Amino acid sequence: PKGLDFGARIGMRAPEGREGFRRSYDRAVDVPGPAVDFLGEVAAENRLHLVIGVIERDGGTLYCTVLTFGPDGSYLGKHRKLMPTALERLVWGFGDGSTLPVFDPDIGRIGPVICWENYMPALRMAMYEKGVQLYCAPTADDRDTWLATMQHVALEGRCFVLSGTQYTTRSDFPEAYAAVQGDDPETVISRGGSCIVGPLGKVLAGPHFDGETILSADLDLDDIARGKYDFDVTGHYARPDIFRLLVNESPQPAVSRGHGFPDDT
Repeated sequence: PKGLDFGARIGMRAPEGREGFRRSYDRAVDVPGPAVDFLGEVAAENRLHLVIGVIERDGGTLYCTVLTFGPDGSYLGKHRKLMPTALERLVWGFGDGSTLPVFDPDIGRIGPVICWENYMPALRMAMYEKGVQLYCAPTADDRDTWLATMQHVALEGRCFVLSGTQYTTRSDFPEAYAAVQGDDPETVISRGGSCIVGPLGKVLAGPHFDGETILSADLDLDDIARGKYDFDVTGHYARPDIFRLLVNESPQPAVSRGHGFPDDT
């Protein structure tokens, strides 16, 4: 959670940090698992497409993960954050290219990109090449500058960008949550800033700060084609004779069982 340091210092890890990690590990989500089933039920009950962040547990490692569900409750898949930011690298593992999905339900092609991954040009390029239309960007970045980032992504990819940022106070967290922001129940941990942006960079809703809300906007997917008339970064506005992106989408397990190595000749 935002504001924790997990007792980390260069050359040492404090016992309270290990205990904090243990608590986070115990509360993490197995995929598949009961929490995934529950979220599918929520999506089905409310007849909505659900894109939601979780802390995923896989073996002894935690991942910052986004799960996507269809309106019938079906689990469509997940994306693991490729590059945990700063201190996150101590408590979260690194995703690989096997979880870079763009899903294709009936409302448009959905692709999730987490927090500061949105500052990784190569990742954005990979999503654009997959034809993302509804670019979902959950984040913990509640700075004023985030809106400009979302406008840039929308303009660059000629896609709709939907960014969700939590509004939370200290009272939303367990008693053991030792955030650097303080212990006052009314202390704001994350002030929000969710927004919806169109393919030409127009802000369609938000950003909304300092309270909970539901943002909505009418999205015309034909606006994507209108935008790509003069700019398609992976099509007519690309220069593959000069620049090319290579994406490795194979899983990268630490242990592969079999005879020899996959690249043996």
